[in-house]
Amino acid sequence: MPDDISQPSPLSDRTTVRRGAKRAEYGVSQMREILKAGTVAHVAVNTDEGPLVLPMVYGISEDTLYLHGALANSLLKAGADHQICATITILDGLVFAKSPFSHSMNYRSVVVRGQARVVSEAQETLRALQLMTDHVVPTWDVTRPLNDSEIRATRVIALPLTEMSAKIRRGGAINDPEDADAPYWAGHIPLTTVFGEPVPNEDAIGPIPPSISTLPGHDIHAPRR
Repeated sequence: MPDDISQPSPLSDRTTVRRGAKRAEYGVSQMREILKAGTVAHVAVNTDEGPLVLPMVYGISEDTLYLHGALANSLLKAGADHQICATITILDGLVFAKSPFSHSMNYRSVVVRGQARVVSEAQETLRALQLMTDHVVPTWDVTRPLNDSEIRATRVIALPLTEMSAKIRRGGAINDPEDADAPYWAGHIPLTTVFGEPVPNEDAIGPIPPSISTLPGHDIHAPRR
């Protein structure tokens, strides 16, 4: 996929950021960094009962965002072979201005739009399920392999990473110049989500896998490779 970040431009008219355009990011590598650091995608579709948005686990390859759920999942059934939208947002901090009108948040977000494709080929299905399993914490290789009935009960859809854009906000508050001497505090508070200590299940057997035991204290949304 193209990655000309020297002079990035919108990948489509409908993913062009208009409100808050100065916070837009169109460099593909930067958008992929956010997608890799995120944990949940809010996925929107149109259904016969009206719009529907659900949070979903996701995984990414070089050019595709994968989603999965049960065959009966209403969102995936409605979105299959139709236009859908997936949004990934990472909250990095709270911003407090001298007036609540200018309060804000620091964040990294990506919006992906496109035609969802049902994944039917067996090898791609397994690859997609592995990408989703390993997206946040790699556990595919330290768990029981999926059996045929589990795979048959799962619907996987693919969304191409060819139409997307990002918005990023960093730093402190932007106060009204008239408030420069107003006697109120302004600033920002960084927000970090970290992994806690693993709590073993009663039927857990064997040592904690290194991919899990090394997590406590680390930032969930830190850049991942």
